[in-house]
Amino acid sequence: MPAWSPLAVPVFRTVWIAVLITNIGGWMASVATAWLMTSLDPSPLMVSLVSAATSLPLFLFALPAGALADIVDRRQLLIIAQFFMLGLVVVLLGLTMVGLITPWTLLILIFLIEMGTAFETPAFLALLPELVPKALLQPALALNGVGINISRIVGPAVGGLVVGAAGVAVALVINAATFAAVIFAYARLPATRPETCLPAERFWVAIRTGWRFTRESAELKATLVRATAFFLFASAYLALLPLIARNQLGAGASGFGILFACHGAGAVLGALLLPYVRERVSGDQLVLGGGILAGAMTALLAISHHLAVAIPIMLVTGAGSLAIMSTLMLSAQVALPPWVKARGLAVVQMVFSGALTVGSLLWGALADRVGIPVTLVIAAVGLAGASIVTLRWPLAALGPDDYGPSGHWPAPVVAGPIPDNRGPVMVMIEYRIDPAQGPAFAETIERMGHVRRRDGALFWEHFGDTADPARHIEVFIAENWLEHLRQHERVTVADRALEDELRSFQIGDQAPVVTHLISARTRR
Repeated sequence: MPAWSPLAVPVFRTVWIAVLITNIGGWMASVATAWLMTSLDPSPLMVSLVSAATSLPLFLFALPAGALADIVDRRQLLIIAQFFMLGLVVVLLGLTMVGLITPWTLLILIFLIEMGTAFETPAFLALLPELVPKALLQPALALNGVGINISRIVGPAVGGLVVGAAGVAVALVINAATFAAVIFAYARLPATRPETCLPAERFWVAIRTGWRFTRESAELKATLVRATAFFLFASAYLALLPLIARNQLGAGASGFGILFACHGAGAVLGALLLPYVRERVSGDQLVLGGGILAGAMTALLAISHHLAVAIPIMLVTGAGSLAIMSTLMLSAQVALPPWVKARGLAVVQMVFSGALTVGSLLWGALADRVGIPVTLVIAAVGLAGASIVTLRWPLAALGPDDYGPSGHWPAPVVAGPIPDNRGPVMVMIEYRIDPAQGPAFAETIERMGHVRRRDGALFWEHFGDTADPARHIEVFIAENWLEHLRQHERVTVADRALEDELRSFQIGDQAPVVTHLISARTRR
């Protein structure tokens, strides 16, 4: 299917163009604020704090934002977040124009603006599949990545030129104006529809459920480990790039913008080459090769003193980073069922930004002590080493439909209506297993335990009958009747395959016996 085919869908085309315009304005503002800090306080630590203030909100607020995006109208959430960020950009512009901006005021405003981004991102990622038919989802996701990287090329380049020619305030004015495009596009979207007939989850319950899913999903945890290892070390050259351009290369604001743009251009080049590379190597090999390549380029950047040398380095680094980020995000996408999509992607964003935040602080403090070139060499060695060590956590290799809802659980048999808040609910599943197969069955059902807890079980255990070695009981407990009904909706195609594997141990043709029990206590 042609890569540009989703642009034939009017609603997707409108949103894609609007987000592209706003992202360009955002990158212009990023260049402007980073350069403004080099004028207010040029120490490596303070400059690196700009990167930390940019990424920290995504770490702190990603999971609440994902939970909110899973339970409210995503369109309204997107519009509110845009107006919030626009107001803060206007405040930053006013303080800059009257000369009252200070280093710490700048950091606080950057932090608050990025907090708006933190609440916008999960909602947008979860809303994106609703803008196109299912057949166009894959190219739509690819186009979203292309738009991000186009903005990374145009925004920093234009931002550097504008800051160098007209000053920081003009770049901020342009950024504020670009918000109009995306607010207009979001306002034209229809209200989002809930994917379930059940009542919406409570906010704190949704946060807890999202965190529990992350803890119990082996595939998602592998993605998070690999992402942490990469971004913790890759944050060095990103956080120190303004000082590399200013002090090491003597390139000025325009040179900084060019380097940032080259990083984005390399990412676009990587996106074009990625389909051909993926046909030949696995995701694990791609992340390994991209990490080693980015490490080698970081080491070369440490000994570069001319802009002409740094430009190809940033191009290659951008391509390697794109390959890694795209592969990690694809791994997360296939590991997330629809009901927890926004929360799971929010956790991925949280880990990305958390690693960038911690790395920016560490590398900025280290550069203060040992200098930028030594810091970059240490980061390069760590980047290559971490890429090798984390191979023990393989990425998800399932197909895109394996985590779709299966809907094969029958409705529980009940003697009468049950209030949603009544509970707890205990489910017992009785298996008859050949004792010789007991150890293999125990190992398989342990995997099912992670699935039960991932989907909301507060307790899970596998018991054997002391009087009958063939009798095995699986028990799991849900908080209340409503939460157990949610478990019925959360069962995936991959879970059904695991259930079939468990039932293959069953003696005879009879299916395992399922019993639902609910608390009979009388509460005053």
